[in-house]
Amino acid sequence: MTKANATKRYFAVGITKILFATTLADPEVITRAELTAALEIQDEVADISGFNTSGGTIDVPDYGRRFVAKIPGRINSEDSTLTVYADLEGDDLRKQLPRDTDGYLIFMDGGDVEDQPMDVFPVRVTSVGKVRSTGDQGFQLTIGFAITAPPAEDVEIPATA
Repeated sequence: MTKANATKRYFAVGITKILFATTLADPEVITRAELTAALEIQDEVADISGFNTSGGTIDVPDYGRRFVAKIPGRINSEDSTLTVYADLEGDDLRKQLPRDTDGYLIFMDGGDVEDQPMDVFPVRVTSVGKVRSTGDQGFQLTIGFAITAPPAEDVEIPATA
């Protein structure tokens, strides 16, 4: 029997890089120039929700058996949001990512390290909501995203110049 590779576990906070690119020639093969041109936003992010995919299943009953088998079905994405900090004067991500903005959210979960994997989500901003609270927290915005096409998952991060 073969044993699974031992993992080098880590705490992603402080390591993960999150970028927003307005254009990419090919989300499966991103260039260093495209990454450099992207907007780096992880320092403004308070929370992340969604940005993953799940596969559905389809029942395929066989009249001759009681057991109902399943086959893979459609691939779906969850509703996805970034909760970000707001600026007192409004000079924050709501200016750079207003509703209906198209682009790509890039997640480098292990940091910007050559040959490590990153995920690239083609997105459209659906909303920019204000999080009003009486709690002890900085004023925040929740930016909603529609994932508009299948994400490019585990894309190799290109070398630095």
